[in-house]
Amino acid sequence: MRARRSCLAVPGSNPRFIEKAQGLAADEIFLDLEDSVAPGAKEDARKNVVGALREGDWTGKTVVVRVNDLTTQWTYRDVIEIVEAAGDRLDCVMLPKVQDASHVVWLATLLDQIERAAGLPEGGIGIEAQIENAAGLVNVDAIAASSPRLETLVFGPADFMASIGMRTLVVGEQPPGYGEGDAYHYILMRILMAARAHGLQAIDGPYLQIRDVDGLRRVARRSAALGFDGKWVLHPGQVDVVNEVFSPSQRDYDHAELILDAYEYYTTVEKRGAVMLGDEMIDEASRKMALVVAAKGRAAGLARTAAFTPPSST
Repeated sequence: MRARRSCLAVPGSNPRFIEKAQGLAADEIFLDLEDSVAPGAKEDARKNVVGALREGDWTGKTVVVRVNDLTTQWTYRDVIEIVEAAGDRLDCVMLPKVQDASHVVWLATLLDQIERAAGLPEGGIGIEAQIENAAGLVNVDAIAASSPRLETLVFGPADFMASIGMRTLVVGEQPPGYGEGDAYHYILMRILMAARAHGLQAIDGPYLQIRDVDGLRRVARRSAALGFDGKWVLHPGQVDVVNEVFSPSQRDYDHAELILDAYEYYTTVEKRGAVMLGDEMIDEASRKMALVVAAKGRAAGLARTAAFTPPSST
């Protein structure tokens, strides 16, 4: 799977921000044609995005364009113009405000047609689907199963909060009066379960208080603890915090790699399936858990600092 610890939103109408984004440490950059672009600037933003995709250096990043949602008059031209002109430089198209599986099927079908017409590898461009309202959450299982192109489910908190009438203006924080538990827990877990059931990644939405680094770290830890793969960021100052939170610690990464090495040795050399690693019992379930942590550590570029030493044969 592509690295998506930090997914930086960049307005397609702002060439300066687009240029700066190329040098940032975000795993994913998505060039936005939707909410961050005024209606009168949509067409120029498309041209900016095509130019940036063709001429920019996006090495090492997952490159995505967010088109407008299907209730607007811009969506089909967004997809056609971007993919025909720069589809070979594009990893995914993000579709906002997905309410049912037919939205993803529509986009996948259009991508099929454009790829064939343009001579692009068929199926090469993935889809990210944003869950931003009550209908999308109710239909999230069908959405997750809607297309082989689908790579990621993304939580869009601001629109979602508005769609259910949540009484707050602070995106990502608990609503006033909600004194116990987490008002977002069901939403996040519902998206996560649908994603994992269909082999997809799950991305948490943005934290809009861009100068509140402690608040960002706190809410990012919430979704990271559940198992989310990453989080949107809206400002360069949020990138490092989110990358840190969604990467395992060096200690956990080393431990995961030790479990994998030890399990491989004991099951293949000594033909045992449940053994001790120090004071810890490890088995097949331990191996599966370690695979998750090790994969996240490798994706984050961590290097091992501890090695497994097989026991003496004497």
